[in-house]
Amino acid sequence: MKSRESLVRLKEFQVNEKRRQLQQLQLMMSEFERMSKELENQIVLEEKKSGISDPNHFAYPTFAKAARQRADNLQVSIRELKTQQEAAETVLEEVQAEYSRAAALEERDTSARIRA
Repeated sequence: MKSRESLVRLKEFQVNEKRRQLQQLQLMMSEFERMSKELENQIVLEEKKSGISDPNHFAYPTFAKAARQRADNLQVSIRELKTQQEAAETVLEEVQAEYSRAAALEERDTSARIRA
């Protein structure tokens, strides 16, 4: 019966690991969103300072162009992380179901040993 106990511990570890990975993804997404908003604010300030808000204008500030590209790249990264988050949530649900089954089997075996 030790193998079932170790199986339950393994499944519990896997659940905790998947939760940690999911939290990391969420933390990265929120950090990228914060950075993107900060860049957008800097772009607006730069455009006000220069008086040019058209990115296609020949005198559009270089800093604003670079910041806009960086903000766009962050948005792409956020979308990719959301896809990864959805996949991680699916895997977490599967691992939680496996853990529940293993824990139920362990509990059943334990109660059977007590009765015997």
